Amino acid sequence: MTKILSHIGGKAVPPTTGQYIDKLDPRTSRKMAEVAAGSAADVNIAVEAAQAAHEAWRDMRPDRRGRILTDIARAVRGAAERLGPLERADTGKPGREMLGLMDLTSQYFEFYGGIANVDNGQIIDMGPEYHVYTRRDPFGVVGVILPWNAPLHQAARAIAPALATGNCVVAKPSEFTSSSLVEFARLAEECGLPAGVLNIVLGTGPEVGAAIGLHSGISKISFTGSVRAGQELGRIAADRLLPLTLELGGKSANIVFGDADLDAAAKGAAFGFTWNSGQWCAAGTRILVARELHDAFVAKLVEAVAALDIGAHDGATSGPITTEAQYRKILEYFDIARQNGAMAVIGGRASEGEGWFVPATVYIGVTNEMRIAREEIFGPVAVVIPFDGEADAIRIANSSDYGLAAGIWSQDIGRVHRVAGRLNAGRILVNEYSGGFVQTPCGGYKSSGYGREQGIEALAHYTQLKSVIVRL
Repeated sequence: MTKILSHIGGKAVPPTTGQYIDKLDPRTSRKMAEVAAGSAADVNIAVEAAQAAHEAWRDMRPDRRGRILTDIARAVRGAAERLGPLERADTGKPGREMLGLMDLTSQYFEFYGGIANVDNGQIIDMGPEYHVYTRRDPFGVVGVILPWNAPLHQAARAIAPALATGNCVVAKPSEFTSSSLVEFARLAEECGLPAGVLNIVLGTGPEVGAAIGLHSGISKISFTGSVRAGQELGRIAADRLLPLTLELGGKSANIVFGDADLDAAAKGAAFGFTWNSGQWCAAGTRILVARELHDAFVAKLVEAVAALDIGAHDGATSGPITTEAQYRKILEYFDIARQNGAMAVIGGRASEGEGWFVPATVYIGVTNEMRIAREEIFGPVAVVIPFDGEADAIRIANSSDYGLAAGIWSQDIGRVHRVAGRLNAGRILVNEYSGGFVQTPCGGYKSSGYGREQGIEALAHYTQLKSVIVRL
């Protein structure tokens, strides 16, 4: 049986506990590997390796660091057949989906490699007697705690800007999806990344994630995951006054106005809640539709959803749910929806056969107060809620504990900008529903977290700003 080990200081490192976690195949629910069950001792080894590597990495010319990152980007594209199957085995994602995710992973390292030496402060004119400037310094060792829904993509989003700004990284992937990030670390070192700059510690959140939060040698953390886990990490960080970037849950509104292109909106909305089997925080799972369009839109949405191909084969539109616990949670929400009186116009039941597959599901007869409209399900499940006019749409959209993303479908450009300005969400998507671009900042309002990933803005979250005041 394959054993997946941590990667620390350029080497494969067995867990100090000697313990391993069974890894199950989402497509069959059968055991496929054993993952190292790390502990605080493993985190300590990784932090020491990162600290030892930090000075040389920090002091390397930024353009040289940037070249290493762009070399990594090219290597990821060239190694898609090496990395993709590992992530596919862990997550169950179809092959066609993996191609896009490998390309997206590369884009992060291209982007941050290209701007590594663009901006490190500014001159402030205080007259001829002074030379005043600011500079941005790396934190040192950054902890990166990752979810299981898009392992390499999520890792690249945090690791690339952290490395570009001269930090070293100790990363913890989910114990359910560890293989691709370990292999990525090896690949990065083949591209010239010094050993110890990127360290991967495997294990569970309560053991390894908590140890990263508690370790005095870690000066900043980027976390993507559930609200509950983010709150627990926040409590640890509060005691240490540790800066965090948090991307947490979502229950994003996707608003279809009366003048929308109905065919495009239905297809876009279907993609918006079924991509990655609905396992993404920004999924557009609350579809708000102008009341006069409701029935016509639902018919087109059902048609678009029915055309999806859910399965384990390479050409499938989407695959299984990645973990058994999440699969069971989604099935519980089907029961909750029935108890609330919502009606499934498609889906709403478990799939037959082996593996953790869930059919794409659309509910109508839903109010925004129902649990299925307020709680993040994290699966291919959407609710359709009618609204009466622009103000009502904004009210319903903002009536949520979350604020990660929102969609607007309209041909009225004035309305688009007016509504976008009033939605309480970190990313607004107009006349499409996608993950946006590497170059655009990403982050949440309210319980969806704080701080920003992606774009130039992310660099500010991986550096500390310093003023230097020189009297001449």
